[in-house]
Amino acid sequence: IALVSLAVGLRRITDVGEPTAMRIDVLSVVLSAFGFGGLVYGLSSFGESAAGPSTTTWVAFVVGVVGLVAFVGRQIVLQRDDRALLDLRTFRFRTFTAASVLMMLMMAVLLGAIVLLPIYMQTVQQLAPLTTGLLLLPGGLVMGLLGPVVGRLYDRFGARALLIPGTVLTSMSLWSATLLGVHSPAAQILVFHLLLSVGLAFVFTPLFTAGLGALPARLYSYGSAIFGATQQLAGAAGVALLVSVYSVRSAALADSGAVGVEAVAGGVHAAFVVAACLSVAAIVGALFVRTPQPEEVAAGAPAGH
Repeated sequence: IALVSLAVGLRRITDVGEPTAMRIDVLSVVLSAFGFGGLVYGLSSFGESAAGPSTTTWVAFVVGVVGLVAFVGRQIVLQRDDRALLDLRTFRFRTFTAASVLMMLMMAVLLGAIVLLPIYMQTVQQLAPLTTGLLLLPGGLVMGLLGPVVGRLYDRFGARALLIPGTVLTSMSLWSATLLGVHSPAAQILVFHLLLSVGLAFVFTPLFTAGLGALPARLYSYGSAIFGATQQLAGAAGVALLVSVYSVRSAALADSGAVGVEAVAGGVHAAFVVAACLSVAAIVGALFVRTPQPEEVAAGAPAGH
């Protein structure tokens, strides 16, 4: 699939902008590697066991935080002369900031749920890996196929008209996941994942389009890079949070005498409750994202836009 995509891209995708020669700040590259790398590794390692994170995990997390703070400080200094590796002035645009925060929240919920669901299906439901994959396949296909449809709807109705029903459907699907138990039928799991996939399909495209569309052309590349970096961090944080909740709750239930499968089911239930609560915040966040107006972007709209 990757090789076919590469071949098609080389033949069909053309440059639409003028290339610009930019100097790369080596120190910023090093700080970003320690900052983002340390945070992603540290967050991804949280919740691996009920006993809690290891010393290595804490060291990686601290290195990541320190590196990220130093990186942000370096960018603030460099962007005064337009030499920043990642220009943070993108956050002066309210729509971009709101879209970034909401994208992080949705990515945290998505990746956390994607990690938990196979654990539940194979450990509690005792489903084979092949069956698990087949049950999750329709949701992935639906999300991919809805991409062009959502893009056309965005052009016609704008961001908020898609984001509000998308976040509501995502939240409803996650609340329905809190009803999953030891004896839940496979059809219930399939419906949950389909609803989650449709909801997220109506969220990601409008967020990315509205967020970048709110920026002037000179900040496009920085906005795209920020989306990519924050999605990685949010995904790691979402997995860390939900897996930690799952691990702690499962261990507590096991200590109180619950059978192995029941303990796992209880842990998954607690994690989905947390994810569902986070999804409610996403509904509120959708109200702050609006479709950028071309005249505002062309004029370099201030932070209030």
